[in-house]
Amino acid sequence: MSLAEWFVFFLLLQVVHFAGTWRLYTKAGRKAWEAAVPVYNAIVLMKIINRPAWWTVLLFIPIVNLIMFPVIWVETIRSFGKNSTADTLLVLFTLGFYTYYLNYTQDLKHLEGRSLVAATKMGDTVSSLLFAIVVATIVHTYFIQPFTIPTASLERTLLVGDFLFVSKVNYGARTPMTTVAAPMVHDTLPIVKTKSYLNWPQLPYFRLPGFEDVKKNDIVVFNWPVDTVHVFFDKSGRKAVVKPIDKKSNYVKRCVGTPGDMVQAKDGILFVNGKEMQYSDRAKVQYMHRIFAAKEGVSSELLKTLGTNDYQRAYKVQVTSDDQFNMIRPYLTGAKENMVYTGPRGLPASVIQKAGIFAQEQYEPENFANLTLKEAETLRKNPTIDSVIRYKPATNDPRVFPHDSKWGEDNFGPITIPKRDATVQLTMGNLPLYKRIISVYENNKLEVKGSQIFINDKPATTYTFKMNYYWMMGDNRNKSEDSRYWGFVPEDHIVGKPVFIWMSIDGINDGFKNWSIRWDRLFTTVGGSGEPYSYFKFFLIALAAYFGISFFMNRKKEKTT
Repeated sequence: MSLAEWFVFFLLLQVVHFAGTWRLYTKAGRKAWEAAVPVYNAIVLMKIINRPAWWTVLLFIPIVNLIMFPVIWVETIRSFGKNSTADTLLVLFTLGFYTYYLNYTQDLKHLEGRSLVAATKMGDTVSSLLFAIVVATIVHTYFIQPFTIPTASLERTLLVGDFLFVSKVNYGARTPMTTVAAPMVHDTLPIVKTKSYLNWPQLPYFRLPGFEDVKKNDIVVFNWPVDTVHVFFDKSGRKAVVKPIDKKSNYVKRCVGTPGDMVQAKDGILFVNGKEMQYSDRAKVQYMHRIFAAKEGVSSELLKTLGTNDYQRAYKVQVTSDDQFNMIRPYLTGAKENMVYTGPRGLPASVIQKAGIFAQEQYEPENFANLTLKEAETLRKNPTIDSVIRYKPATNDPRVFPHDSKWGEDNFGPITIPKRDATVQLTMGNLPLYKRIISVYENNKLEVKGSQIFINDKPATTYTFKMNYYWMMGDNRNKSEDSRYWGFVPEDHIVGKPVFIWMSIDGINDGFKNWSIRWDRLFTTVGGSGEPYSYFKFFLIALAAYFGISFFMNRKKEKTT
């Protein structure tokens, strides 16, 4: 919906409100016209129902207002003596229109200064729960959002199983675009696995002022621009779905190109504005390498000492029953004859013992591992290693943006990142770079007739961008779906900046029994320089101090009463 459409919709709501409540306003000693004045009518209503005026603000916060409207409906009828369960259900199931019946057919008396204390314990519990949801929704939407790292695209800067707090205030909180949605969930309702929102109505993009702009090297959470999936890893074959911007799946990558930058990759090395990209010292840019060691095999212990956590381990096993095999199956990435293969965590000794099988690790003459260029060079110097060869992706890959088989994963560009108010010359040659921006992100009608480009039915040889755009990439270069595959990230897709790891679980996808907490990552910052430092012990000290002081104060209070 456009701003003009929203204005008309807002005025229509005021008419609906006035028509259903003006007599109630007069019964409360107010003037009928006060029910018709936008915003002011809400402030007056708060006085009528004996609630604070600041509640009015909550009525204009998307998502929060979905909780507040039913509360206001119930509070309104109770302010005129309608306290029964039947009255409450009627006003809720009629979406507030029960007030029309009361307004025109009932001679009601306003209960001025009525008690706001819940009459029952259940009522008190519901009130407390609603208040908690409202507060949590505001915090989640405008300040801090929890986020989990689901894939290895930023390994080893962020690990699978890291639980983050994502700041909305650093770049400025983006106000919700989807106005009808369940609070504090993303695109899917838990358990029932159904859509958590309605596509209509939509608010225009708006962002509150932030403390900083998105910079190169920032790790950024954003909505995946080309998301059309119902649920990730869903193999049911359901058709693609069109999602609102703020309900597209959340991705986390490193920003390597900001508006106006020129980005290019040569043999996997990234260049920005003609100079090799300089990463922060915490960044671990990795590439897949093929490792050979004919005599002694490639030792998993050697790979582990390098710090890599993406390689294969092989075990020679003797399994005599399906039950035994099923016990080790969750840890396997492959199997053949009497050999099984796992990730770097291997087969736990406790599982081997419980299954009652023979299992002996084998160092095979060839292995693959994700390594930084420095780690690969260190490995080449090891006397047990014959050679280390970096994986070379295809140079003409149709999956790579802009999908014209011109570039590859390791070799692309140069590409200039679009900048707001910048104008680009449009040709048939560069149109593939910008067609999604013009038609999808900036909502124009784009057509090509013969060799001529038309935008909104007018011939176009140039285009001026309405938004800023960014180029996002994962540090795990050969295992990251990023801007190399779907192009630019519009500024209206930016969600926030990860600032803090509050929990980290190794084996998060291997079942609860196989979880192990990475204690050294708890309460560490995401940004900054040097090795991450855990503030977990300070949190425990502060927690103990809080409970100790609370206990002391309560004891002191008991003695004085």
